[in-house]
Amino acid sequence: AHLQQVAPSEASVLIIGETGTGKELVARHIHNLSARRNRPFVAVNCGAFSESLVEAELFGHEKGAFTGALSAKAGWFEEADGGTLFLDEIGDLPLGMQVKLLRVLQEREVVRLGSRTPIPINVRLVAATNINLADAVVAGNFREDLFYRLHVATIRLPPLRERPGDILPLTEFFVAEHCRRLGYSSAQLSPEAERKLLAHNWPGNIRELENAIHHALLVCRQQLIQPGDL
Repeated sequence: AHLQQVAPSEASVLIIGETGTGKELVARHIHNLSARRNRPFVAVNCGAFSESLVEAELFGHEKGAFTGALSAKAGWFEEADGGTLFLDEIGDLPLGMQVKLLRVLQEREVVRLGSRTPIPINVRLVAATNINLADAVVAGNFREDLFYRLHVATIRLPPLRERPGDILPLTEFFVAEHCRRLGYSSAQLSPEAERKLLAHNWPGNIRELENAIHHALLVCRQQLIQPGDL
């Protein structure tokens, strides 16, 4: 219900949750519920790039802007023009890049590395983090002005251990999904296996659950998942 309220607006969204809680799925759902649904959805992990490359990746670069830049290349903001840009693990952005990101969000234009010409962009930003950004602001690791710019609409995804009622429905979904991928007709869980799933703490959240089910289907016999298969 909260997503359906937030999605149709143009507001920036900050998704907070532990690793494996499904932050990108929520971001895609926000995009699909918005007026931008027929435009690009671009997902970028801010921790995946070295500090020297992150500016060129986000904002693009011109030919010769740095060693190895053999041709001009659009950045992720340009690729997402008209649609939604999902910045995962935004807390990993270096402070210098946070300043430039704030400027892009305020001016609605990017300047490629090696250029002085601004390029207008129309992008909705959805960001995600698995750290407490408010604590990061106090510690001096995250800019306060960028935090408030992102903090327009906030969605907190609870870890799986706080939502035990979801464990077995999610399990049924993953069993059906991976049976389809593996070409199995069907598979079942024994009552003992269900109890084991419910008793587990799931530090890796929904991603850990999906991987556990995938593994169990590979090793179980007669399409019946036993506790040992988990």
